Amino acid sequence: MASYAGLDVKEKHSGTSVNGKPKISKKGNKHLRKSLHLPALAAIRHDERFKAIFAMLVGKHKIKMKAAVAVQRGFLELMYSLCKKQDKYNKGYFQKQQMDIESEIKQVESNLK
Repeated sequence: MASYAGLDVKEKHSGTSVNGKPKISKKGNKHLRKSLHLPALAAIRHDERFKAIFAMLVGKHKIKMKAAVAVQRGFLELMYSLCKKQDKYNKGYFQKQQMDIESEIKQVESNLK
């Protein structure tokens, strides 16, 4: 799906002397890429998960557009998986997973004592 949208990574390698920066291919559907831009920005602004991903990538690369494109790709993959499973987006899904993991860790620690 990311390849169809043109959000897949294209690396330029030519031997050992010429190594270009990885970029998105942009060979896919430009209308799909364009339609993902504003929803991804809204997700960065309002969804804690996407906000954290964006902040982590900006801290790492210092390039906001690169981080926004990474969020677009994540947003596209999320939409694809939700459509494939015919499921609804659950904002608290990752919080519930985190709480389950923390409770399992506490159980293991209490069993070790």
